[in-house]
Amino acid sequence: MESKSTHFLQHLYQPLRKVVLATLITAGFYGTALAQTTVEVNSGWKCAAIKEVNTDGVSISKTTYNISGWMPAVVPGTVLTTLLSNHKVPDPFYGMNNEKIKDIYDTGRDYYTYWFVNDFKTVVPDRGGQVYLNLRGINYSCNVFVNGHKLNAQTHYGMFLRQSYNITKVLNQSGNNRLAVVVYPPDPVGKPNGGQGGDGRIAKNVGLQYTAGWDWIQPMRDRNTGIWDKVTVETTGKIKICNPHFITLVPGVRKVNGPQQPAIIKASAELQNPLNVPVPGILQFTINGIRVNQKITLKPNTVTEVNLADLVLKNPTLWWPNGYGKPYLYPSQLQFFTSDNKLSDQKNVNVGVREIQASWNSHTNSQQISVNGQKVFIKGGNWIISDAMLRFSDARYDAEIRFHHDMNLNLIRVWGGALVERPEFYNACDKYGMLVFQDFWISGDANGKWIDPMKAEDQWTRRKYPDNHQLFLQSAADQIKLVRNHPSLAIWCGGNEITPPEDILIPLRDSIIPKLDGTRWFVDYSNSDKMSLNTLGGNGDGPYGIQPLSAFWETRTFPFNSEIGSVGVSDYESLKRFIPEKNLVAPQYSAQNHTSKVDSVWDYHKYIGYDAAIDPYGKAKDAEDFANKAQLVNYDQYRALMEGFSSHMWDWYTGVIIWKTQNPWTAMRGQMYDYYLDPNACLYGLHSGSEPLHAMYNPITGMVSVVNNTFETKRDLMLVVKTVDMQGADSLVTQIFVEAQSSSSKNFLPIKAMIDNRAKDAGTFLSLQLLDINKNILSNNLYWLPDAEGNYSGLKHLPASQLKVSGRHIATGKIEVTLTNPAKAPVAFFNRVSLVNSSTKRRVLPVFYTDNYVSVLPGEQRKIVLDYTPEHAAQQMLQLSVSGWNLPEQLLTITN
Repeated sequence: MESKSTHFLQHLYQPLRKVVLATLITAGFYGTALAQTTVEVNSGWKCAAIKEVNTDGVSISKTTYNISGWMPAVVPGTVLTTLLSNHKVPDPFYGMNNEKIKDIYDTGRDYYTYWFVNDFKTVVPDRGGQVYLNLRGINYSCNVFVNGHKLNAQTHYGMFLRQSYNITKVLNQSGNNRLAVVVYPPDPVGKPNGGQGGDGRIAKNVGLQYTAGWDWIQPMRDRNTGIWDKVTVETTGKIKICNPHFITLVPGVRKVNGPQQPAIIKASAELQNPLNVPVPGILQFTINGIRVNQKITLKPNTVTEVNLADLVLKNPTLWWPNGYGKPYLYPSQLQFFTSDNKLSDQKNVNVGVREIQASWNSHTNSQQISVNGQKVFIKGGNWIISDAMLRFSDARYDAEIRFHHDMNLNLIRVWGGALVERPEFYNACDKYGMLVFQDFWISGDANGKWIDPMKAEDQWTRRKYPDNHQLFLQSAADQIKLVRNHPSLAIWCGGNEITPPEDILIPLRDSIIPKLDGTRWFVDYSNSDKMSLNTLGGNGDGPYGIQPLSAFWETRTFPFNSEIGSVGVSDYESLKRFIPEKNLVAPQYSAQNHTSKVDSVWDYHKYIGYDAAIDPYGKAKDAEDFANKAQLVNYDQYRALMEGFSSHMWDWYTGVIIWKTQNPWTAMRGQMYDYYLDPNACLYGLHSGSEPLHAMYNPITGMVSVVNNTFETKRDLMLVVKTVDMQGADSLVTQIFVEAQSSSSKNFLPIKAMIDNRAKDAGTFLSLQLLDINKNILSNNLYWLPDAEGNYSGLKHLPASQLKVSGRHIATGKIEVTLTNPAKAPVAFFNRVSLVNSSTKRRVLPVFYTDNYVSVLPGEQRKIVLDYTPEHAAQQMLQLSVSGWNLPEQLLTITN
């Protein structure tokens, strides 16, 4: 059975038609335009299993060879995505379907070894023009043929190593050409025995480790074999620009606003001359109307690196991370003109002018990250991969990074068991101001850090993984060149929880990164003492799971914690998308025995226990009741996590990175939104707890404090503290003017005795608000506190909500929802707003909400803006759905 909600995401990974990315580009200062194109080859592919094909690549790649009976293929993609697209396998993300798909460890590698063929049109250029075939990623090894010619002399190996072939001389004069690629799986494929990375042998390759299974995912049966990244045919003039490099230097301590001292931009590139004659010309870089260029004569059959003179950018608009300022990007061009003033090649790059610094904070004993001279308190999330079947798209990347932006985070760590993320991921991070902490392909689990009886080989052997160290270094160098121009990239990391072997680590750290980048901090592994001095024992990260809220505030952990996290079950609508109805059974927790009984499908999808956390709200009656109450736990857990760390910023901590914020499949732990891009309460608890200016309450000390996570001191802030009982009667605790220094956390008043007294019988609501001098609300934080026994007894008998809701279109793709609670009414508690299809009642996905799971106090009005992509909802009649703890679901018409 396929997922009930596959259609939700079709637009996010549907292959596009062949698209001309750049054509007839007008030259800047020099020359006239030459037809220059880069065409993505992502449709019209066919494939066949190698066991079904009894001929070689030379024959297959001729246009006369008959492939009419071959199966349509998904490229970019994997063998499994193709099989799923052709209904040869069930959706592995639904129920227990993954168990129905044959695993490569049992079938042998030939079962998932496939030929991929595409017929493409490209004419032979004149005037010395060149045509290149570019393959950005194939997993794991391959041979490539065009028009009866083998392009690679030796079999190509390596998932993270790009290929580029000059195919000018093998093109057919007719313009009709054929590309044929045979793709072989990783070797070895590893046994998926339930261990982290299975038996570990998948790590002998320079590739993905999660594909053999992990504690948050089941194994991918084909180990992601396929042409998984973009294939392009690029036409240039005589000279091709390769691997452009831009470095921005922003000296001094900068402010976000006002005039800026100049910044310096260094531009360089590799220029490829494939001809047998010298080619004179000019390399030119243009940004903000300013140009720098250099004349050069390129020797025959060479690749020459050219460094342009420094460009001084006066009064630059700088790039800042999320929460601190605008992540401004300058469109810029790097061009090569031949001596007859013809544009030969052009690379368009968005340049973010910023400088990343790292320094040791001797007070916290951890690394401290600064941007443009200003220290940034890191609030991050760990990222695995966008989709476990490698169905990447610009739209999905943009949506996921936007969610991280909306969580008020400022960093994403890309975990080392996956990949160096794609340029499209980095484009979104550049756009939304998300710094990136990028691991290389090493993990302590598979690479031998610990004794592990699940592993096939001992620690000494695993410590030497991967088998081909030179391939690792070659791949690392290539991927550095691929993403180094992105301003969001802030940190390189040798691996997850362990360094690479010494003969990889030393050249990577001491020569490759300094030579090819040299502008970013390199940490040897993710929880290294060089990042965060571990004085507390243990592995330097965690814990992972439900914590008492007090732990986040009072238990001192590692000063730059790379992994700490909690639960993440989404709501009932989400669960129905991938769990069969018969398996929608709530976990049953025994407080007496401290044990849980969990349905097999929940367990297969890596459910992590909420244990006793649900019971204070009342025993869950069914799966829907469980999921609803889980959202209260989710919100509280992640709000408290970020509040607790922020309360000790620059004293105990310089940063924290949550494990983890998203899942690449339908897992049930560590996620702020589900695989289908439907946010849960984790996201909005984090949105509240990590807002740049935030009033908060320490549940242990009873201290009210204000965090200012910006570079500007905030003055004349009115701090309003009050309680509201279960009937809606409020009682002012205090309201005082306060000041919040930049990048600080400050305590203002202890109110524990008073609050405990008001909460002892039935619990209470505690409202903290920050208002500016014009009475605009800057922070609105509502806690629901338990009674003296730790139960939410008052919530169990909360009177029915009297909330009034309306929604109206305020712009294309934007809806404003107004929630109004009458005076003297009870609190309208924990309301979820959703945009739904009026016919199916299913949620439109993705939709971005300025807030959600909101509570509205008596006499208060709250507004939420919904942002969605109109074309994705064009065929759907839209309604609003609103439901809350004390409000049955309402379906509302949206007005104009």
